[in-house]
Amino acid sequence: MDKLTITPGKLKGEVKIPPSKSMAHRAVICASLSKGKSKITNIEFSEDIIATIEAMKSLGTEIKVFEDYLEVDGKNTFAQSVRLIDCNESGSTLRFMVPIALAKDAKTNFIGKGNLGKRPLNTYYAIFDRQGIKYDYEDGVLDLNVEGKLKGEEFKVRGDISSQFISGLLFALPLLEEDSKITITTKLESKGYIDLTLSMLELYGIEIINNDYKEFIIKGNQSYKAKDYRVEGDFSQAAFFLVADAIGSDVLIKDLNVNSLQGDKEILDIIARMGGEIEDNSAGIKVVTKDKKNTVIDASQCPDIIPVLTVLAAVTEGTTNIINAERLRIKECDRLKAISTELNKLGANVKELEDSLVVEGVASLNGGVVHSWDDHRIAMSLAIAATCCTDKVIIENPNCVKKSYPSFWRDYKNLGGEINEWSLGQ
Repeated sequence: MDKLTITPGKLKGEVKIPPSKSMAHRAVICASLSKGKSKITNIEFSEDIIATIEAMKSLGTEIKVFEDYLEVDGKNTFAQSVRLIDCNESGSTLRFMVPIALAKDAKTNFIGKGNLGKRPLNTYYAIFDRQGIKYDYEDGVLDLNVEGKLKGEEFKVRGDISSQFISGLLFALPLLEEDSKITITTKLESKGYIDLTLSMLELYGIEIINNDYKEFIIKGNQSYKAKDYRVEGDFSQAAFFLVADAIGSDVLIKDLNVNSLQGDKEILDIIARMGGEIEDNSAGIKVVTKDKKNTVIDASQCPDIIPVLTVLAAVTEGTTNIINAERLRIKECDRLKAISTELNKLGANVKELEDSLVVEGVASLNGGVVHSWDDHRIAMSLAIAATCCTDKVIIENPNCVKKSYPSFWRDYKNLGGEINEWSLGQ
């Protein structure tokens, strides 16, 4: 479909949240690096997860794909000495796989599409230059060739660009002959994602010494141990329906772990500060809101949930400031520009600054034609915004949700969302 029309209305019912993309990436990688068989259950095959599965297969991992689980055998991982890794549009796949590919001496060509070639990789280029690893790339597109082997050392890494560089090194360095240390040279953002990496590494038998997130000590010559794992529900996807509840819908959200280490669990605290009462019981989680309150939202630790939180802020009386958000400009699109532009088309009052958004709440939104910017989180955020519009909302290019949540439109309809899909030429 090229467009869909949403007739405004509140959502009601139950939804089982898809498994965590962040946890699935990490489990696929750790299982693939283990010299044995692992089973990963409760997995959804979004485009990003498929990219990581195919990346590990490119290294030689044997992965059997079933309806909602994987069987992973890592006995031949690194058997391929010349590889082509297609990251599609997955930044996690790219940044995790670059150091992993260099854990053994080999030639690897990384390709991808969309904005992936614009995402900075300077952190890795500096390491390549220092260690004499051969590489070449083309500006603006992803066509990166690397050849060589990573050596253990002290890696000084900024913590305010992307935690994915740190995670990528944490996966690879235990496999090297030498010991290593990662020293964080700035304030660490997205700390929750580092916690996910550390917890998955521990599960698969890898020991990392974490000195207050300022440095990580990694012994070399470690071995990953095969392990079965069930992927928990994804808070970054649950955020859409939690916000829907906060602005008037009645959705019970199932398969969330309130003790999760996921950084996007921050959505619960932010919604609570904005007047939402979190109801958590054995059936699931829902939000009940009587009076919404404006607040200050720090985007540095939870960038992925900022677009949908902007929707909540847009219909919350008063001024909500979203700060430390500059990294949203180098996601699948410039998310600060995208969400402010599209919500303003619907009658919101969102002001875009260099690294922040200032949102003046309005009583309700209008209808109109909006564009997804080919970004899954923008498309889903606009669908939630439609629940409190006074007229129909047309979303252009809604299929981009396949990147992370392929069943989103089905779940939306099952909750009573009135959608009319149409393609050009119909």
